[in-house]
Amino acid sequence: MSEHAGEAKHAAHEIDEVIRAVWRIRCHSGHMARFLIKVVVNAVALWLTTLIVTGVHVEPYAPDTGAIVLTYLLVALIFGLVNAIVGGFVRIVAFPLYILTLGLLALIVNGLLLLLVAWISGLFGYGLVVDGFWWGVLGALVLAIISWLLGLIVRPVTRNAGRN
Repeated sequence: MSEHAGEAKHAAHEIDEVIRAVWRIRCHSGHMARFLIKVVVNAVALWLTTLIVTGVHVEPYAPDTGAIVLTYLLVALIFGLVNAIVGGFVRIVAFPLYILTLGLLALIVNGLLLLLVAWISGLFGYGLVVDGFWWGVLGALVLAIISWLLGLIVRPVTRNAGRN
C-alpha cells in the first residue's frame, strides 16, 4: 500500500471517529448534533475536493493524521460561517443579478467565498490554499456537488437528530 493510500485510510478512520463522537452528543433540540454533522460532511466534501481539484489543497498545522483531520474540520467550520454570513448577505443583495445571469453569478460568488475562506484560514498559518480565482470557482463547483451528494446520504440522519 502506498504512503498516500495509508494516510487516506488513517484519515478516513479519524473522520469515522469524529462522526461516532457526534452521534454521542445529546442536546434538547438536536440543533447542535445537526450542526456538527454538517461540519463533518463539509470537511469530508472539502477533503474529496482537494483530491479532485489540483489547485485547491489544505495545509495542516502539523504533519500527523489527527492534525490533518482537525484542520479539515476547522476549515469546514470557517467555510460554514463564511457561507452563512457573507454568502447569505451577498445572495440577498445580488438577487437581481442572479436572475439576470440565470444563476451563473453563483459560480463566481461561490469561488470568491472559497477564496475568502482560504484567506481567513491562512491568517492562522494553516488551512485552505487556493492557487487562483479559477481554481476557486472550480473548487467551489466540485465542493457544492460533493456536499450535495453527501447531504443526500446524510439527510435522513440529520432529520432524526432533531427528534431526540
